[in-house]
Amino acid sequence: MIRERAYPVEPWHVRETRLDLDVLAQSESVFALANGHVGLRGNLDEGEPHGLPGTYLNSFYELRPLPYAEAGYGFPESGQTVVNVTNGKPIRLLVDDEPFDVRYGNLLAHERVLDLRAGTLHRSVEWCSPASRRIRVRSTRVVSFTQRAIAAIEYEVEAVDAEVRLILQSELVANEELPPQSKDPRVAAVLNKPLQAEERLIQPNGGLLIHRTKASGLRVVAAMSHDIDGPPRTSVTTEGFEDWARTTVTCDLQPGQKLRLVKYLAYGWSSQRSLPGLRDQVAAALSGARYSGWDGLLAEQREFLDTFWDASDVRVEGDSEVQQAVRFGLFHVLQAGARAELRPIGSKGLTGPGYDGHTFWDTETFVLPVLTYTQPDAVASALRWRHATLDLAQDRARTLGLRGAAFPWRTIRGQECSAYWPAGTAGFHIGADIADAVRRYVQATGDLEFEREVGLELLVETARLWRSLGHHDRYGKFHLDGITGPDEYTAVKNDNVYTNLMAQRNLLAAAEAVGRHSEAAWRLGVDDEETASWRDAAADMHIPYDEDLGVHPQVEGFTRFQEWDFANTPPEQYPLLLNYPYFDLYRKQVVKQADLVLAMHWRGDAFTPEQKARNFAYYERRTVRDSSLSACTQSVMAAEVGHLELAHDYLGEAALMDLHDLNQNTRDGVHVASLAGAWIALVGGFGGMRDHDEMLSFAPRLPSRIDRLEFSLMWRGLRLRVDVRQDETTYSLRNGEGDAALELHHHGELVLISSGKPETRPNPHLAPAGPPPQQPPGRAPVRRAAHA
Repeated sequence: MIRERAYPVEPWHVRETRLDLDVLAQSESVFALANGHVGLRGNLDEGEPHGLPGTYLNSFYELRPLPYAEAGYGFPESGQTVVNVTNGKPIRLLVDDEPFDVRYGNLLAHERVLDLRAGTLHRSVEWCSPASRRIRVRSTRVVSFTQRAIAAIEYEVEAVDAEVRLILQSELVANEELPPQSKDPRVAAVLNKPLQAEERLIQPNGGLLIHRTKASGLRVVAAMSHDIDGPPRTSVTTEGFEDWARTTVTCDLQPGQKLRLVKYLAYGWSSQRSLPGLRDQVAAALSGARYSGWDGLLAEQREFLDTFWDASDVRVEGDSEVQQAVRFGLFHVLQAGARAELRPIGSKGLTGPGYDGHTFWDTETFVLPVLTYTQPDAVASALRWRHATLDLAQDRARTLGLRGAAFPWRTIRGQECSAYWPAGTAGFHIGADIADAVRRYVQATGDLEFEREVGLELLVETARLWRSLGHHDRYGKFHLDGITGPDEYTAVKNDNVYTNLMAQRNLLAAAEAVGRHSEAAWRLGVDDEETASWRDAAADMHIPYDEDLGVHPQVEGFTRFQEWDFANTPPEQYPLLLNYPYFDLYRKQVVKQADLVLAMHWRGDAFTPEQKARNFAYYERRTVRDSSLSACTQSVMAAEVGHLELAHDYLGEAALMDLHDLNQNTRDGVHVASLAGAWIALVGGFGGMRDHDEMLSFAPRLPSRIDRLEFSLMWRGLRLRVDVRQDETTYSLRNGEGDAALELHHHGELVLISSGKPETRPNPHLAPAGPPPQQPPGRAPVRRAAHA
């Protein structure tokens, strides 16, 4: 586990000031660079030592069988696992005849800096070899946001106090050996040499390797080229074999002299393109990178990020640790989706192999809401990917005896890869999560062309699923039985409130979209009778409520389940899923992650303020947060019901999930949804932002330790800035000319914002709704400030 304060608190950097080999794998995830297409873990340049080597291409996977003790109809037959593709990061260094390895000799200084504004990873090292030869090494790594296929590394070596002979070996390496698999189900399966060599091309200053996966049949091309600046008589040669290519640079350096190498990397993959076509595509990308040059790539990267931060930055005054963490989180969210382009956004992005590289509902529920208001083009791309897999979701629905589309619980390509029915196939709410992402994107952007071409069919096919999955009882109530909601400790139950409310909105959104695009809907076979059935199901949707307790059971009957014995659950037995049978978890009142509380966030229009307060207090006592998806939602709702200091505590947990390795699994990749959740907790919690009724509303309130919160949103082509202070909030438009205006609600008051005319409103000081809620013993979040 990364020790607290492992990285100094700085507003725009994550800095490692000493190398700790015990947490090397965790730091490799933190320092990973990606652009949504290519991902490079933050391995040391020399390749060794490493915690977990990793180079990933979005959606490049291998198939593997899913074994079952007992087979069953409809069980997925194969899984998909992300592949560690050809590694272009290694630049091995020999000083005289001794390899530069931080485990040997004397490491005099070491620093790595992730620069969130420049989009680079910089490293500086001073090392004395066992033979007392001192060198300085400086490297900078970038994965380009502007040139999708490209990564590059600048590597510079300086002789310090004596003449040295240097040998650099810059490599492409396929089929690297990976560490053994653990028993934790959140860890990826280990694939043994998944790549088969097809072709190699070797040139004096670089090379190209082409491989193909054995089962999935995907072809990958990796290429490297170098610019070299060294003293006279610098020698450069390249050699290649099936699984590796190596460019070797040899020179003698006098004290103060430097050898500088710039390594350009290009990657591409395809399931359809011919070998020559893909080879030429990658060669062209490499040529484009060399044409830009190292300085050009850095300038493009900085310009891209300047634009992003200008529109998306969140300023937090009073908690510098959260300030650093929310920017770190936004950077990783951007890296996960900026250039995905019709590919999914995985739960780990492209920072590690956790969960086999799969995409879950996390994307639509946590990541896409952030990108909707900061980088909407990435949202359109992610939803177009879902639409591209619609045929597979329709096939899955037919296998299950349903109409419409049953989207997979976990996948890379679009097929269902979950071998566990209760927390997989039964998690049908993913369809409503996708539909809500469509609704939110169209509402925020006004992109009706996207709705007609892509969104409409997603809404229609998910609505059809709900209509066929549910049924009316003899009293006319509509039920969804035998399903699993967000809380995976309460599986295969009836009428999950979150699912029912999200399905209700899905059904109504589909009916409304059909009305806007009647001709396109006709081509999909939708008629008035079908849309009427959707509206009827929505109107009759059963929402369980316990009249005696005055709370909503998260599923029918939940409040009568046996209570979990929290008092006799030792701290080392968390997470519960690794220490108790699911049979025990499923039948008791213990909650892995926010479920009913999540419903109150995204469907807050369906609850009264009094119900929210009672529900929040009830579920706080039963939620153990064995999932990284919980803290941000609990922060949002704690803020809404007035427990502002508790909301601040939960914000810290969401924001610091990876910088502090709170779940002790950052080694397998960062938690992209939790990092997105830091933004959600700030904007949705302390900013009080909601988008329920075609209009933005805000209810800003700050905890005692945060003096100011400032953020921006994109809404219908306008950029809204919200500046929250303890006593007042100012709204302004940062773009828009002439009579550009935006209506919004501030604590229920209608406010009109015009270009050049900021509006300031007071923040009401409201008492918390009830006493501070209690968490299960030992499961309270770490406090960020003393409670009043």
